[in-house]
Amino acid sequence: MPLLNKVRTAVPGGSGGDTATHPLSRLRVALTLFFALDGFLFAGWVVRIPAVKQQTGASAGDLGLALLGVSAGAVITMTLTGRLCRRYGSHAVTVATAVLLSLSVALPALTRSPLALGLVLLVFGAAYGGINVAMNSAAVDLVTALRRPVMPSFHAAFSLGGMIGAGLGGLLAGGLSPTAHLLGLTVVGLALTAVAGPVLLRHPSPAPAPEPPAPAAGAQSGRPGGSRRIVLVFGVIALCTAYGEGALADWGALHLEQDLGAHPGVAAAGYSVFALTMTAGRLSGTALLERLGQTRTLVLGGATAAAGMLLGALAPSIWATLLGFAITGLGLANIFPVAVARAGAVAGPGGVATASTLGYGGMLLGPPSIGFLADWFSLPVALTTVAVLAAGAAVMGYWARNAGATRAS
Repeated sequence: MPLLNKVRTAVPGGSGGDTATHPLSRLRVALTLFFALDGFLFAGWVVRIPAVKQQTGASAGDLGLALLGVSAGAVITMTLTGRLCRRYGSHAVTVATAVLLSLSVALPALTRSPLALGLVLLVFGAAYGGINVAMNSAAVDLVTALRRPVMPSFHAAFSLGGMIGAGLGGLLAGGLSPTAHLLGLTVVGLALTAVAGPVLLRHPSPAPAPEPPAPAAGAQSGRPGGSRRIVLVFGVIALCTAYGEGALADWGALHLEQDLGAHPGVAAAGYSVFALTMTAGRLSGTALLERLGQTRTLVLGGATAAAGMLLGALAPSIWATLLGFAITGLGLANIFPVAVARAGAVAGPGGVATASTLGYGGMLLGPPSIGFLADWFSLPVALTTVAVLAAGAAVMGYWARNAGATRAS
C-alpha cells in the first residue's frame, strides 16, 4: 500500500516532532473499539437465531429468505458507503452507522413472522454493511499513516468482540428472552458509541498519499485490465473465506442444536470457539506474515480451514464438531486481511474497497445460501461448501502469488 509521505502533519495539530503520535494512537484505540462493537453486536444476534426462528415459526428455507434481508440491505449500503465516506468522511459514517446498528439489533426479537423478520433484517443489514465499509476505509488510512502492518489487529478486535458476544449470549440463552438480550445489546452499543465516537469525529482521517507511479511496461500490475482482474481475484478470495465466517455465525449454533442435540448454551459456544481461535490467529497475524509471507499464509490458512470445516460439518459428536469449528477459525483468521492488503498493493484504496465489498458480500450471502442448500439436502452437507470455498481460496492465493509484488515493494 502507498505510504503516507507526511505522517507528522496528517492529523491537525501535528506541527512536527511526535505531536501527531498521540492523535493517531487515540484514533487507533477508538477504531479498534468500533471493530469490537461490530463483532459483539453481530454475534449477539446470531446466537439468538434459533430462538428467533422458533418464535417466528420459520422453516430453514423461510429463515434463509429472511437472512437474505441482511444481505440485501448490506449490498445496497456497501455500494453507497464509499460515496458517503468521500463526502462526509469515513469517521462520521462509522459513527452514524454504529448508532443505526445498535438500534436495529433489537428489532428481530420483536417480530412474529418470517416476513417481518426479513424486513427488520434489511435495516440491520444496511447498518452492518455500512459500518464495515466505513471502518475498513478508516483503518486503511490509519495503517498507511502509522506505517505499520496493523490491519490484522483491527480484525482481531472484531473477532474478540464476536467471541465475547457469543459467549455472553450462550450464558444468557437459557434464562433470558431474546427481546431482553437484544435490547441490552442496544444499550451497550449506544454507550460505547458515545464513548468512542467523539474521538473519531474530532480527528479526521489521515490523508492518503498520492498513488505511486505504475510499474514499467509489461508488469502485470501496471496494466489497468490486469490490475482489475487481480483485484477481483483477491476480492473473490476474501469472499470465499468470509462466506465461511457468515455461515458459521448464522448456522453453527443451529447445526449443533438441531443435528447433534446440543444444549442451547453449548450450541452458542460453537461460534464462540470459532471466534476465539480466529482472534488468536489474527493477534499473531503480523508475526505470521513476517515469518511465512503472504502467499504461504493464504495457502496454509485455506487448507487448514477446509480440513477443519469438513470435520465440523460431518463429525457425529458435539466435541469433534467444536474442534472442527476451532480449526476453521484458525485457518480463516488472516486470509481476509491479507487479501484486502494485497488488493491495495495492486490498486491502492480503490482495490481495498473492491476486495472489502466482495468479502463482506460473501459473509452476508453465505447464510441464505446455506439455508437453501439445507432445505434441498441437509444442513451438514450445506456446511461442507465452506470447506470447498476455503480450498478454492488457497488455490487462488497460490495462483496470484506474484500479483502486486512490484507495488508492494
